[in-house]
Amino acid sequence: MSTAIADFGLIGLAVMGQNLILNTADHGFTVCAYNRTYSKVEHFLANEAKGKSIVGAKSIEEFVSKLKRPRKIMLLVKAGNPVDALISELITHLEKGDIVIDGGNSHFPDSNRRFEELKANGILFVGCGVSGGEEGARYGPSLMPGGADEAWPHIKDLLQSIAAKSDGEPCCDWVGPAGSGHYVKMVHNGIEYGDMQLISEAYDIMKRVGGFTDKEISDVFAKWNKGVLDSFLIEITRDILKYDDVDGKPLVEKILDSAGQKGTGKWTAMNALDLGMPVTLIGEAVFARCLSSIKDERIRASKVLPGPKIPKDAIKDRQEFIDDLEEALYASKIISYAQGFMLIREAGKTYGWKLNNPAIALMWRGGCIIRSVFLAEITKAFREKPDLENLLLDKFFLHAVTKAQLGWRKTVALATTYGIPTPTFSTALAFYDGYRSERLPANLLQAQRDFFGAHTFRVLPECASDNLPEDKDIHINWTGRGGNVSSSTYEA
Repeated sequence: MSTAIADFGLIGLAVMGQNLILNTADHGFTVCAYNRTYSKVEHFLANEAKGKSIVGAKSIEEFVSKLKRPRKIMLLVKAGNPVDALISELITHLEKGDIVIDGGNSHFPDSNRRFEELKANGILFVGCGVSGGEEGARYGPSLMPGGADEAWPHIKDLLQSIAAKSDGEPCCDWVGPAGSGHYVKMVHNGIEYGDMQLISEAYDIMKRVGGFTDKEISDVFAKWNKGVLDSFLIEITRDILKYDDVDGKPLVEKILDSAGQKGTGKWTAMNALDLGMPVTLIGEAVFARCLSSIKDERIRASKVLPGPKIPKDAIKDRQEFIDDLEEALYASKIISYAQGFMLIREAGKTYGWKLNNPAIALMWRGGCIIRSVFLAEITKAFREKPDLENLLLDKFFLHAVTKAQLGWRKTVALATTYGIPTPTFSTALAFYDGYRSERLPANLLQAQRDFFGAHTFRVLPECASDNLPEDKDIHINWTGRGGNVSSSTYEA
């Protein structure tokens, strides 16, 4: 039997796993590495891990025996069945109070299930979202752990040590119970979809309406990255647009305009529908990728379907156009985060999770793909008012969208006038206008539902009467020919 010498064990030696191990060792912890293929462990120990406080194991049994109690084990393997298979193999060697951390991109219902299954065996499960890619794993990722509360005191120092730092604070804190860590990572990825689509639409408007070159657009993004839009995605977009192929032409123009996706944005949109939350921007970002993927069909349609022509002098004032576009991008980005936190709030209510909103915003401030300067203001907003109903009602964001509103509207109008698709800009503005509307036309919609399906309606309190009582589901025989029996209703 091996001596327990390691503070932390990690299974899975792909690039993310290796980099996270190196990061952990750099912060004074001894790590035990394991991979099903032992040759990968040997190669890692002889090269990248050489001279560091990293040991290897040839078997699961040896791996577990090298870990100090309570054992702290992170799995960084492909989500789905491989995680379940590893847990099944591990559990026979673990003891009560040991901790299993799933650091993969698992769907939160799977994490909910694993949390309960391991709890029944006395094992503490943690589902931990990890963002930041290979570089983040090596030098400081954003970490979003949630699961068994009893595990946090044992893993807090280690995870916060290796996490990215923002203004000296670690981008890692306890999210909440069960699968909440992976839930927050799912929403993070959904917001990422939205941010990327918004940036792509800004690029498209500059290119097609403004006639900007890629280098000129890169310069615009470089300027934006020094202001309110300062973020990782703006930064890399700046660099992508000035990157030339070997022939001196922009590489981005040679890339097929058909986007891929791994499903996390879709998970977010589907969950929003399940919870009845209007997370419209992420939904449109997912559909935009779907539309991009039917490239051959779009080519055929482009030869048949007419649209407006864009005159060469469409832009009268170049700087005003850029400023308006910056405001549209900023305001739409605020809407995306506001919707994301609406969804997180509703998930907390629905699943019975007490979630740490200020910590979630802090986790996203550094290390992750959606890190941006204005997340500091989101953190501040939730610290000042943890039960904040909506980010748009915070004084900072209220002022920001108010200031940006004219440029936002002009940009959406300009794109519509010249036939440029802006699904995320447009839906962000539509959501804003819907959210600020005291009255929406859903009264007519409810009347229609009752007319054709006897689905009932309720009346406005000020319009209540003997024949239209308040707080009652009412069905009207609209034509005089139907019956008076109402259908069951349900809440979306």
